[in-house]
Amino acid sequence: MTVESVSYSEAIEEVESILNELEGNVVDVDLLSQRVRRASELLKLCRERLATVEVDVAAVVADLDHDAEPAAASEATPADG
Repeated sequence: MTVESVSYSEAIEEVESILNELEGNVVDVDLLSQRVRRASELLKLCRERLATVEVDVAAVVADLDHDAEPAAASEATPADG
């Protein structure tokens, strides 16, 4: 499975599986560099997706804050009279 086609949660699960293999000495020495390389690729993908989500969420929050500003300003203005 290519890295790009893996969801974030699938990537995390696979990294955890690779870590368990490495910690348990289950990985054949001939496959060790392949497994470590795969884990590295998956972690890079996760970091990129998290960065993208962080930017997206910040934009949504900023938009919400922008929408709330006029209402908050009108509520804070004392009434004449």
